[in-house]
Formats: sequence, structure tokens, C-alpha cells
Amino acid sequence: MNEVAAKEWLTKAWHHYSSAALLYQVQHYTDVIAVDLHYAVEITLKSILAYENKKILKTHDINELAKLLEENLSFSEDEERLMVLITTYHIKGSYPTPHRKLPSRDEIKKVLEFANQLLDRVCTLLNISTHEIKLEPN
Repeated sequence: MNEVAAKEWLTKAWHHYSSAALLYQVQHYTDVIAVDLHYAVEITLKSILAYENKKILKTHDINELAKLLEENLSFSEDEERLMVLITTYHIKGSYPTPHRKLPSRDEIKKVLEFANQLLDRVCTLLNISTHEIKLEPN
């Protein structure tokens, strides 16, 4: 078990999540928020691999990561659908795409809730205090 590595990954996930939450509060562009949320979810899932000293896959596919971690976490059908959506944020939100529509604020709110719950679930699973990773910036 590599708790130190997992904490590093979870702290980085928290940075992306808290950035997304702050940007959501100030009604910033939802495509930018979506990219931070994608990274928050991706890095949260990869923290389990870090904890288990497994190879960290070079993928941004949330579904691929979730399937790899089926022994550790299970997801409802609604959560699986959300992860399909979140995976699209990496490409659609990061790069210019023709005729792109921004994610709705309602959609972003659902993903914010999921990302926060996932972070808490993974911390609980790895027996890592959320207070340790949610430290205030200096």
C-alpha cells in the first residue's frame, strides 16, 4: 500500500474539484469547469492505482478506469452514464470543436456532486482523511 502516493493524487484531484466548484459559484464558462471536473474524477480514480502501487494508465477515459477498478468501486447506472459524459469533457472542453454547446449549469451541478461524492468514497475506501487532502492553499 502506498498511502503517500494516493494522498498526492487525491490532493491534486481536490485542487481540480475545488477550482471547478469556485468557478461554478462565480458563473464562469461551463466548458472550462467541465475540464477541471474531468481531471478531478480521473485523478481520483487513478489514486486507487497509486495506492495499490499499480501502473498509472495514460488514459483520460473515465469508463476505462472505472472498469479497471471494479474490484474496488461499483457504480450505479446513473453514475456510469455520468462517467460517459465526463469522459467527453476532456476533448470537447479542452479543444475548440465546431458547433460546440457549453454544458448546462444543471449538468455541471450534477457532475460537481458526483465528483465530490467520489472523492469522499475513495478517501473512505483508502482510509485517508479528507481533511488531509482538502488543506487550504498557503
